[in-house]
Amino acid sequence: MEVRLDHILNGETLTKARELFEHWVRSDVFVWSNLVQLLIIVLLFAVSRPIARVLQARLDTLFARETRRRVSSILLKNAAKLTALTLPATWLFLLWVTLVAFDYYEQPAEFLRIAAVLLAVWLVIRLTSTLVRDPGWAKAITVIAWAIAALSIVGLLDDAVAVLDGVSLTIGGVRVSALLVLNAVLSLAILLWVAVMASRILERRITQSVQLTPTFQVLLIKLLKVVLVGIAIALALSTVGIDLTAFAVLGGAIGLGIGFGLQKIVSNLIAGVIILLDKSIKPGDVISVGETFGWINSLGARYASVVTRDGTEYLIPNEDLITHQVVNWSYSNDAVRLKIPIGISYKSDPRQAIALCFEAAREESRILKQPAPNVLLKGFGDSSVDIEMRVWIRDPRNGVSNIKSAILLRVWDKFHEHGIEIPYPQRDLHLVPPAGLEVGAVVKES
Repeated sequence: MEVRLDHILNGETLTKARELFEHWVRSDVFVWSNLVQLLIIVLLFAVSRPIARVLQARLDTLFARETRRRVSSILLKNAAKLTALTLPATWLFLLWVTLVAFDYYEQPAEFLRIAAVLLAVWLVIRLTSTLVRDPGWAKAITVIAWAIAALSIVGLLDDAVAVLDGVSLTIGGVRVSALLVLNAVLSLAILLWVAVMASRILERRITQSVQLTPTFQVLLIKLLKVVLVGIAIALALSTVGIDLTAFAVLGGAIGLGIGFGLQKIVSNLIAGVIILLDKSIKPGDVISVGETFGWINSLGARYASVVTRDGTEYLIPNEDLITHQVVNWSYSNDAVRLKIPIGISYKSDPRQAIALCFEAAREESRILKQPAPNVLLKGFGDSSVDIEMRVWIRDPRNGVSNIKSAILLRVWDKFHEHGIEIPYPQRDLHLVPPAGLEVGAVVKES
């Protein structure tokens, strides 16, 4: 070891190394072609600055207008970070155009290529950290980008691709290589991310449209999501050279499995589509299903979210909304009539009681003036004279029991104020002794 160190550190070896380095710098670095490329890189940066300022001003104006329209998206949330990338993006575009020109005229452009690769990797990492929320995915994209850039700069990218393509196996006449799997995973991840982002943007646009009904909005959003995800998967498979017709048999097997094992899931999916098409239930409707009373918060592919007045959220399968009896309080009209039974004593005046009920209904703000409230004498019960109030409201979502309670409290106060008696159940008991029964007193002698 000492001999080797002495051999390496002696003056002759160091002199030769210095001479080799100087020769490499003179022959490969400080040559006119490289100096011209460095000058072009600096010049393109100077040209990019005014162009980037104009583009950034346009983007700031666009994002400001969308923000005033209250359009919420991941692009607007990161608008400042995105507009800051206009300079490197413009610089990269000009470098790419210059590279194309150099390659066309067969001029050396190694420095231009290195600068373009490094700048592209830096842009990818910045965009990833801005748009991709998952830190795991962002880190993976960063590592892959730097690895590709390093291999490209040192000229080993083609060799690495050849090595990955050489690691392969054949399955049923189909050659599957590591390169194919890597391309498929990357393509699928990128295309699915693009599909999800596009579906979110389109969903916001659709929900803001006043020309579309809520039911059609939900149906259109679901169809767009399915179509976009399907297109992303098909494109990912086709980009790696997989024949989509080979999935015909697999599709038949999946369909058979669905028929036997996923009947409930499929029935809920079909029921959800039927509900959206016939418009029997839509978001915002107030419904009653069994003991559950609330409004439709959202319609999913498998279930409907129903929120009750106490904040409890029930997830009701779509199939139950078709097979069971559902009361839709706002199906064709949001006006709802409530029937409130009231009983008064036989000693009280029913005409006065009816007038007081009308007065109580007129004083309640949630009761509609048209259709007008009505009070009817329904019959003579065992313990009371039966009266029924019929009133209309237009906001069942705000509660039905609470408006009934408010009206009954007003009636209670008015009845007590005017001496109208509210009866309670009464029974007269008559004792009839059997025939021949003598009733007497027994005196006990002491």
